[in-house]
Amino acid sequence: MHRSRVFALLIDTPGPEAAAAAAFWSAALGAPAEPVPSEEQFTTLHEAIPGLVTAVQSIDDTDSRFHIDIETDDVEAETARLLTLGATQISRWLECRILRAPGGHLLCVLPVHSDPADFNARARTWS
Repeated sequence: MHRSRVFALLIDTPGPEAAAAAAFWSAALGAPAEPVPSEEQFTTLHEAIPGLVTAVQSIDDTDSRFHIDIETDDVEAETARLLTLGATQISRWLECRILRAPGGHLLCVLPVHSDPADFNARARTWS
């Protein structure tokens, strides 16, 4: 048995356009844009979607897209669950698994990043 929840919505943007994208989404969503000092590829859009981290992510790719991050207390079990549902694993980055869902959408499975109390209150339990 493990638990997981949607943790973040990422707005993946080619690196040269990331600053303009962050400014646009900040204004469009009425959410202050705050660079993440320890992870320079991310600019958080504070409280753009309450209860969900929303950020612009600077990527090396040229394809703009949205993707979600799913946090879990068991990365291997959650990855296996999603693979059984039809996702395919396309790569790994640190402790994260990068998957492609049916339909082509990207998603990442990562260890719990949120406050433990928030995770405990919002996560779903899977067997």
